[in-house]
Amino acid sequence: MDYERFCSQILKIDPKIRFASVYDEWANRVGGGMREGVESLLSDHAEKELVSLSIMDWKSRKDTSKWLGKTKYTLAEYDTIKRFSFYLGNDYLLLVSCEKETDTNIVVDEVIRLYYENQE
Repeated sequence: MDYERFCSQILKIDPKIRFASVYDEWANRVGGGMREGVESLLSDHAEKELVSLSIMDWKSRKDTSKWLGKTKYTLAEYDTIKRFSFYLGNDYLLLVSCEKETDTNIVVDEVIRLYYENQE
């Protein structure tokens, strides 16, 4: 999959989406980033820490999948933003952040649709 293209498509879903990036299981960014013209709310250090914590959470969810089934996504809503983690198979994690008022269902449905479209 072309992760740069995939993340670019995600940013086109809604102008309130601030960030879309894919990481491997070692927290290496393999595509995407911040929307052009949008300033990150996190320092570089805080962003790396958040990605590392998201990777650890992703790995722990893999362990529970034998009982509950595979996790598709998780959502954290903060005072200022929403942050989604989408689990792309066993090897990649997509992180998406958007303004708090963004429609959660649209983001989830469109990201999943784009993921399957990009599988072809």
